[in-house]
Amino acid sequence: MDVTLGYLRESLSNHLENEVCQGICKKMLAKRYVNEEEFVKDLDDNEMSFLNHVLEKEIKYAQNEQDQKRAKELNEVYELLL
Repeated sequence: MDVTLGYLRESLSNHLENEVCQGICKKMLAKRYVNEEEFVKDLDDNEMSFLNHVLEKEIKYAQNEQDQKRAKELNEVYELLL
């Protein structure tokens, strides 16, 4: 799995109570995306909206924790959503 998608999957594990998140995680496991671009192209509007919201929070959290590697990797997906 792509490193960036690994960070994303780990971040999503904090939101598994949400059905959209569960669907995204299932999608990630089922398709084994090569990179984040391929993954983002496969998302529907609802999934993109959910990720946009979650990634904003997760990136801020990583920055507050001074985890620049994590913030950078998550930001790569976030930028593709825009």
